[in-house]
This record gives sequence, C-alpha cells and structure tokens, in this order.
Amino acid sequence: MTNLLAFNSLSPGGDLNAYVQTVSGFPILTAEEEKALAERFYYENDLEAARKLVLCHLRFVVHLARSYAGYGLSHGDLIQEGNVGLMKAVKRYNPEVGVRLVSFAVHWIKAEMHEFILRNWRIVKVATTKAQRKLFFNLRSNKRKLGWLNQAETEAVAKDLGVSPEVVTQMEGRLSAHDMAFDGESDDEDDAWTAPSQYLESTGADPAEVVADQELSSTSSDSLSVALRTLDARSRDILESRWLTDEKSTLHELAARYDVSAERIRQLEKNALKKLKNAMQETVIAA
Repeated sequence: MTNLLAFNSLSPGGDLNAYVQTVSGFPILTAEEEKALAERFYYENDLEAARKLVLCHLRFVVHLARSYAGYGLSHGDLIQEGNVGLMKAVKRYNPEVGVRLVSFAVHWIKAEMHEFILRNWRIVKVATTKAQRKLFFNLRSNKRKLGWLNQAETEAVAKDLGVSPEVVTQMEGRLSAHDMAFDGESDDEDDAWTAPSQYLESTGADPAEVVADQELSSTSSDSLSVALRTLDARSRDILESRWLTDEKSTLHELAARYDVSAERIRQLEKNALKKLKNAMQETVIAA
C-alpha cells in the first residue's frame, strides 16, 4: 500500500530517481500470478488487475528507456512514452497465447518510444516512410562501428535491413546533419556567421504599406482615365503629349501642331490640368 501511494504522487517528469526507486519496489510477478491477473482483466474487465499488471512492469520500461539515452532526449519523457506503450500492450494482451506479458509488451513500448524520438530528435523530420523509420534506429547502431560508410558497407547495410542503398545514403546524410537556429546569433563578434532568418529579411516597406500603395496607385490610375474623358479632344491631346508619353512634346511643337502660340498652349495646358484635378477629386469622392 505504501508503494502504491508513493507511485500516485510521482511521475517520470518529476523526481526521476525517486520514481525509479518507487517502481523498483513493485514485485516481479511469477508466471502464475501474471496469468491470473491477465485472465481477470481479459475475461472480466477487472481494471484493478490491469493496474497491477502495469505497475509490476514499469521497471521494464525504465530499463528499455536507458537504451535510448544516446538520442539526447529526456529520460523521463522516454519513460512516460514507454508507459503509454505498456498500457496499450496490457489492453491487447491475450493470456491464452502462451507468452509472457513482457515479451508481448516490448513491441508496444518500443513503438511509442520510437515515435517520440522521431518527433523530437530534430526540428525537421529525418524519417517519414516506413523504410526510413526502420533504417533510422538500425543505422545509428551500425554507424557506431562503421563510421562513414563506403559503397560495400552501404550495400551490406541495405541488404541486411531490406532497403535500397540510396535510402541508406540519404539517411546517413540526415543523421550527420545538425539543426541550425533560425534566429540565433553568433557568440563571436568577429564571426561572419548569419542566422538563416537574415537571408529572408526584407528591406522594403511594410507589407501593409505596399498593399495600400498598390491600391492607391490602382485607384489613381482609374480616376485619371475617367477624368481625361471629361476633357475636350485638344486639351486631352495636349496633356497626353506633354505628360503621358515616353517622348514628350514641347510647347513649340504643340503650338505648330495647332497653329497657335506657345503661350496659348501653356494656358490650355494649365486649364486642362485644373479641370483634370477637379474631375479626379470628384471621381474619388464618388467612389
């Protein structure tokens, strides 16, 4: 009873040493005790029996979690994930199959730990397909002995794991890569290192200002087109020739075209600009 109360107040995410000490205090079940508890849960849905099966196998989850210490993840988190797998195994365990619970549960416990490692080992997923997930764990173990793989070793690993040599080479590159901080800064002031976020930095205007400018430009263009249609043909031609073409006409050229003085063209231009301004203001207000 003391052990049960202590367990209720602990979790792997708290005091890990106290948790390990607590789960080590639960008894190891004999084959007969385990079968009796499993039958009570399997046939009678006795939740207390299932609870005892889980508690008495928590030490095994702790043991398995230690084998994944090299991934740099929290031991307590790995234990928690393994406990989920243990509970799934107890729920699916059939005592009539004739195997011990620990032999059946190892698959479920490892599956949960593997999933946790693949989700959290890198920011970017290193294994997405079934072949890659299988290779991820086996290749790390092989590389401790092989170092960088040559062609013969790559083919040997591929044959042993049932994948193509290309998949082995690809996974080897992923395992050798490292995450880079997106917004991190170099500790060395003389270092020329630049965070990836700086490559994407925009030196232009704020996006909201860009959109506003585009809308204003579009509105102004539409208003100008409408306002030009309110002018007489000569005034419109003078403004277009003076301001709206690439090769702008001079006052003297327009004076020769209309057989008037340059001063008269200037006056017509001034009056046309005034009318154009008023017409555009009316168009904007109406909109």
